[in-house]
Amino acid sequence: MMIDLPDADLDPRRKRLIFRSDHRGTKEMDLLLGSFARKHVAAMDDDLVDRFEVLLEMSDPDLYNWITGQEPTPPEWQGPLMEMLRAHRYR
Repeated sequence: MMIDLPDADLDPRRKRLIFRSDHRGTKEMDLLLGSFARKHVAAMDDDLVDRFEVLLEMSDPDLYNWITGQEPTPPEWQGPLMEMLRAHRYR
């Protein structure tokens, strides 16, 4: 479910996650994670937000390879969040 709220309506933590997602360092990941965060962060429950926050600590090359399927996703990152990211990639 997507909620398209202006950033002003989000709590500070979610605003920071969107900013961090948009400013990764590589253009590909800025586009992929930034658009994902803008579409999904507002609707995420706290557990998923926690998970996404930790995921953003991973390196861009690793994340890109896991999301695009170029490398297997480590077991600890398999689950609903990675499925959402992969589905978002194909939109």
